[in-house]
Amino acid sequence: MKVERVCTRNVVATARSATLEEAARTMRRFHVGSLVVLEPGNGQQVAGIVTDRDLVVRGLAEGADPRRTRVDKVMSPVVASVPEDAELQEAIERMRAAGVRRLLVTKATGEPAGIVSLDDAVDGLVAELASLAGLMKNELGREAAVPIAGEAAD
Repeated sequence: MKVERVCTRNVVATARSATLEEAARTMRRFHVGSLVVLEPGNGQQVAGIVTDRDLVVRGLAEGADPRRTRVDKVMSPVVASVPEDAELQEAIERMRAAGVRRLLVTKATGEPAGIVSLDDAVDGLVAELASLAGLMKNELGREAAVPIAGEAAD
């Protein structure tokens, strides 16, 4: 299964200069747990990623003023990513290796194409397993309907 089948295409972004409060409000408005942080004046150039956990653990828990502290003080400047045409297993392995729950999904041009989360990966795998289970059930039903040679039909 390709990452592009399970990723969230709606990339919600913020500027490096946004405050923690502004970032939190943006996350709430769009119902997301992370924001891609963009470089000012560079269009889609990614500077980092900030998560709801970053806001709390690296911001508020360390006594940051949410109205004054900028996102770039708590964001992760290194963004783990995966191409949109990568296999889901590769994305899971990259998450594991990087110790993250989300990856930036990129187009061939390097621009953001989406976000794939651990939850997205689990949902995709569950759907595949359900499909396989249905296939097995159908096969068992077909086998049961075919009489065995030499046995009398009921």
